[in-house]
Amino acid sequence: MTAPTTTTTPDTHRSNPFFKESPLPFFAPPFDRIEDSDYQPALEAGMAQQMAEIGAIADNPAAPTFANTMVAMERSGRLLDRVSQVFFAVAQANTNPVLQKVETEEAPKLAAHHDAIFLNAKLFARIKTLYDARATLDIDPEGKVLIEHVYGDFVRAGALLSEADKTTLRALNQEESRLTTELKNKLLAATAAGAVIVDDVHQLEGLSDGDVAAAAQAAKARHLDGKWLLPLQNTTQQPPQKSLANHDVRKRLFQAAVHRADGGGKNDVRPIVLRLATLRADKAKLLGFPSFAAYRLGDQMAKTPEAAEALLTRLVPAATAKARAEMAKMQALIDRGPHPFPLAAWDWQYYAEKVRKAEYDLDDSQVRPYFELDRVLRDGVFFAAHELYGLTFEERSDLPVYAPGVRVFEVFDADKTPLALFYADYFARDNKAGGAWMSTFVSPSGLLGQKAVVFNVCNFAKPAPGKPALLTFTEVTTMFHEFGHALHGMLSEARYPSLAGTHVPRDFVEFPSQFNEHWASEPHVLAHYARHYETGAAMPDALMAKILESQTFNQGFATTEYLAAALIDLAWHTLPANAEVTDVNAFEKAALSRFHIDLPQVPPRYHTTYFAHIWEGGYQAAYYAYLWSEVLDDDAYQWFEEHGGLRRENGERFRKMILSRGHTGDLGAMYRAFRGRDPSIEALLSDRGLK
Repeated sequence: MTAPTTTTTPDTHRSNPFFKESPLPFFAPPFDRIEDSDYQPALEAGMAQQMAEIGAIADNPAAPTFANTMVAMERSGRLLDRVSQVFFAVAQANTNPVLQKVETEEAPKLAAHHDAIFLNAKLFARIKTLYDARATLDIDPEGKVLIEHVYGDFVRAGALLSEADKTTLRALNQEESRLTTELKNKLLAATAAGAVIVDDVHQLEGLSDGDVAAAAQAAKARHLDGKWLLPLQNTTQQPPQKSLANHDVRKRLFQAAVHRADGGGKNDVRPIVLRLATLRADKAKLLGFPSFAAYRLGDQMAKTPEAAEALLTRLVPAATAKARAEMAKMQALIDRGPHPFPLAAWDWQYYAEKVRKAEYDLDDSQVRPYFELDRVLRDGVFFAAHELYGLTFEERSDLPVYAPGVRVFEVFDADKTPLALFYADYFARDNKAGGAWMSTFVSPSGLLGQKAVVFNVCNFAKPAPGKPALLTFTEVTTMFHEFGHALHGMLSEARYPSLAGTHVPRDFVEFPSQFNEHWASEPHVLAHYARHYETGAAMPDALMAKILESQTFNQGFATTEYLAAALIDLAWHTLPANAEVTDVNAFEKAALSRFHIDLPQVPPRYHTTYFAHIWEGGYQAAYYAYLWSEVLDDDAYQWFEEHGGLRRENGERFRKMILSRGHTGDLGAMYRAFRGRDPSIEALLSDRGLK
């Protein structure tokens, strides 16, 4: 394949900030100099530059060595990495029509660029030579892991296919890239368009004054003066349903979430979903696998879709039984009221809160004043990182950001040496994708002399001007979760970029993040950050005890909705290449019935049509990974409890043996070295209250 044509000119080359390394600390992106028009020429120039570098490696007349092949490949693509990491971050978190157009045009080119590297026969021949001789090469263990990793990636990308099959694979990859970009844009538009407009403030009874003010502000931002707007999050259930007393508004909000992308209009993604499922099954068959899930899981910890399915289905009976018991309590509460009715899915959150208040004398209105966002960040998230790993944080107001409200912190190690930069982007915007995530602007690498520049993105409701950002405990846990990913990136000590930080299998990458969630409810940490936003008074011991006691509350629901989504993912991605599916909703319903998890009152956390994780978010056939990783994280936290809990020496052990390692060794062996044995599911069952 010929290299992509670059559209840059000498003048563009001089003015485009991506064409040189950033002069800012840690090579942080110079957002004050980056224009939307810079991305496309830099992406194309980056592809052209890397193709020249790869061509030089493949055509090198010298015999392949670790240095002239593997290390040279790791050093290639610096410009492309620099622009693509920034572009895709901004396109996800702060997009606009220009960026969407660039992504639509460049996604197929980037897919072709990837194939041009991984289907390069001469390059693969050099890699295979090193792979075959790896046992005799004079390189360190990390170098051997790199060879095995890269060889496996090339084989899985089709390097062993015939030229005719490579041509077919290229076409499948380009179409998939185009469709995932199209789905992403449609889903963003559908989520924004699905926001519920409320005409009468009395219909918002139950929401706090701050939430009502935020709804008014959201409406005003869309020029809907005199109205209130409830924006959608990417999940099925919506946070306001916990508090909304109005049954009809709860139902409207729920149905808006469920049907945001399947209504037959311009944002209906069902045809795209069907085509993506077919494309992936065809790709798997071409590569010699019975299904896309079998292809995808071959290099994961689970290894096979059967292993992933077995873990999920093992929990279905206990989860659904607990959910039915929870449902019975809510139905009994409704039946004692003046107008009994059958509990529906849109009622669950509201009546679960009532049961929680009755059983624990606890509701969100009591809790949220003690969880002001900035205090949670500084005295909770950062405090735990300091106690465990010795890290300290200083806010930087001198570094440019990509959107108003984004904050930057410099991270220092225990010896006060600069370690990383951390960007925090916590509030929802209409042009921000739903959910929460972590990624990097600059990836850590000893080889390249780069330290991590990482960011966390969430979608918390933005408070009205002058009002504090008060969080639910679920949102607090989300902050700890995403910062666990950030720690995984910041604390990396891997030499090679391909093995560094979060470049690990999907069913391991959630281990550090979910492990970090535990510190949100660790009593010493919780007491440090849970203070009233007005008075600074510590959360009363009795209230704190209720929060801790209620951790397994509603876990039947939470586990069931997760399992349903994960099993839907596997159902789509275990389809064989000859499967004929024409009705998305019917297929999903049949899958839920087959897995005995079709509770109408507990819908999947994501229905197929807005399941961004598996269609454009990188979790295709891998949404099970959260549960697989949870087995690890609960078991690891149990080790901490057995060894004194929140202690620096414990944190240092976890940092040295897990967080700093990236993918520089066998992950199962890495965990066994830390824990002293294989992980046990018992801690997970206990943590979720399922035994």
